[in-house]
Amino acid sequence: MKILRDYLRLSLFCFGLLLGIQIPAFVDQYGKRVDAHLIEARQALAGFQVTADKYFAGSLARLLSHYKSSNDVVFQHDATNIAFIIDRVSLLEAEQVAMQKMAVWQTWHVLTASDKQVRQETQDNFSYVIPLNPQALVWGLSAAVLLAIVCDTLLACLGLLFFRRSRANPPASP
Repeated sequence: MKILRDYLRLSLFCFGLLLGIQIPAFVDQYGKRVDAHLIEARQALAGFQVTADKYFAGSLARLLSHYKSSNDVVFQHDATNIAFIIDRVSLLEAEQVAMQKMAVWQTWHVLTASDKQVRQETQDNFSYVIPLNPQALVWGLSAAVLLAIVCDTLLACLGLLFFRRSRANPPASP
């Protein structure tokens, strides 16, 4: 029975290790996705920036204002699209800055404050990998040890509870 329990503990430790290694891989894939979206958004904005440079001294805000105040309904409608692209570029630039911080803060950002759309895309297209770098190994070992401690504590508490209950109600002897 002891050997079975030891194998179970080892399996849980390995599971925690593999799970923990995925954390920096997910954060890395999220960062790459942010970079790709930012490139696309900047490309979408580039033509408008050229127009802003030529007619509004480089000010996208003035170009946007011009579109909004136009009597042409098409320009007014396009103002909404331009504003969306400008906001998207700003958001993705902020995401890119967040992804240049220390690994712990990157992970915290992805878990708590990341762009929901990009995070969902990353989750939907996540490819499981086993990176062999120090950061991944630290995350993996940390997760494995934490999982082992939690499971051992739960099992010890359950064992203590069961042991107390069986000592409190000893079987009746004839």
